[in-house]
Amino acid sequence: MVKENLVKVEEKIKRACERAGRKREEVTLIAVSKTKPVSMIQEAMDSQIMTFGENKVQELLEKQEIITEPLDWHLIGHLQRNKVKQIVGRVRRIHSVDSLRLAKQIQNDFEKKKEMAHILIEVNMAGEESKFGLAPEETEAVIREVAEFPNITIHGLMTIAPFVEDPEENRIHFRNLHKLLVDINSKNIDNISMNELSMGMTGDYEVAIEEGATYVRVGTGIFGDRIYT
Repeated sequence: MVKENLVKVEEKIKRACERAGRKREEVTLIAVSKTKPVSMIQEAMDSQIMTFGENKVQELLEKQEIITEPLDWHLIGHLQRNKVKQIVGRVRRIHSVDSLRLAKQIQNDFEKKKEMAHILIEVNMAGEESKFGLAPEETEAVIREVAEFPNITIHGLMTIAPFVEDPEENRIHFRNLHKLLVDINSKNIDNISMNELSMGMTGDYEVAIEEGATYVRVGTGIFGDRIYT
């Protein structure tokens, strides 16, 4: 199932890139493996997928105990400050930095281990109360502060769009996140040159690619419905 689903997802990514006049290599597919068994991750690996996203620190660490291959692991779920020290040196990107307090904790824990944290700033573009993330209007100020932290590199922005039946409804949020990235880059803030946009999931990643996504986070479209125990 995983192999067949990946073929379909890849075809959709290619078509979305063509519509947007972009190169396929501009978009990284993150296979969201949260709640999925290691056997399914290995199926994806058999199809040359090496980039995986996890929501929970504990689940990420448990899977890394079993899978010893050097995969690109991304933490895409809400990160609690007391869990930061557990992921130092274990993830390629933290997509969900949603507050200055969390960024300070990341700086503190990564500095202790002499490691660099590579992060994205999470923005709540739709203003949903149920979602984490900075408000668009406070994002620049937070970035200016985090830019001063020596053990953090900000690579771009991330958003989780609303769950909608029609993916076109989320186009405005993806477009506005792209505009925000361009606007912040235009300010020439010291130590900041952001080029990553993590946006789009199973239901709307094609629209996200058309609006500039460089990371798309696809779980259900690859692995099927989530498994909760």
